[in-house]
Amino acid sequence: MFQKILPKHCNRLQKELLNLFHSSDLPMHFNKTGNKEFTNYQRFSIIILFVRSKKSLRDFLEEFQESKWISWLGLIRIPGKSTLHDWIKLFDMKIIRKIHQITLPNEILLASIDGTGIDSWQRSRQYERKIGESNMPYVKADLFIDTKTLIVLDFNISLKKIHDVKVAEKIFLRRNLKGITILGDKGYDSEPLHEIVRDRGGIFYAPLRKMSKKGLQNKRPKGRFRRQCINLPEFMGQRSMNETVNSSLKRRQINSLKSKKFYFQQREFGWHIILYNLRINMSFYNKSSQTFFYLILIIYPFRTEPEYPKGL
Repeated sequence: MFQKILPKHCNRLQKELLNLFHSSDLPMHFNKTGNKEFTNYQRFSIIILFVRSKKSLRDFLEEFQESKWISWLGLIRIPGKSTLHDWIKLFDMKIIRKIHQITLPNEILLASIDGTGIDSWQRSRQYERKIGESNMPYVKADLFIDTKTLIVLDFNISLKKIHDVKVAEKIFLRRNLKGITILGDKGYDSEPLHEIVRDRGGIFYAPLRKMSKKGLQNKRPKGRFRRQCINLPEFMGQRSMNETVNSSLKRRQINSLKSKKFYFQQREFGWHIILYNLRINMSFYNKSSQTFFYLILIIYPFRTEPEYPKGL
């Protein structure tokens, strides 16, 4: 363990990035020999700034030359367009998920899972309508969130239309769910999914699907854990917090994914999730760090002897 030394002049995001790098246990350099002009802290900090800018590589670097981040990050020189593109390829999904885990809250009691669609190609919808093509390419993004802090606990994106249950099984199998209550919509109504959550120490609630229009929905549902979802808990409405997270991501960060190849889209979306969690953590830091000062004046009356001029 070593002490985290922060520079004197920096903003709150820079402090979060520095603490994030110290907690990630990433080496300063991946190579033992060779060029060490840039550190890994500088690399992933610039990548997050690039994702936040929502600009192209060239436009971002032009504006980056005029920012204070050059001194805050201690850069010797400004990286070029191809250098920054190589850095994006350098951090694979394994490293991105490792960094993402550091941004999660320590205690998770109630969570929710839901899916949404994100445009994966930047083109004009006006001309798309003129040429008669209405199938806008998109990726399916599934988010597993903490309903209290709105932090994204896990994520998954796919190009094909995969059933919600299959994606949820993939997310739940790589996490420890002990003591966590999870909420989902009707698309996650599956007895095997309930069993996966129970085996990993959690509880899952999802409304039952209507099986058919012939009155079969009135019959007793199959599955021991599905029958427990006939009467849902009062806090089932917290599942809508997923919609809040989806809206915040799309309005403030992701208009559409810029990458064309799927493995680049995965990394781009992963960096967006890290940036989102940092942004939420900073907002909670601002709320919890408010200080109020009270000034109390106390006046004590006391009697003094009058002073008379000499000679009286």
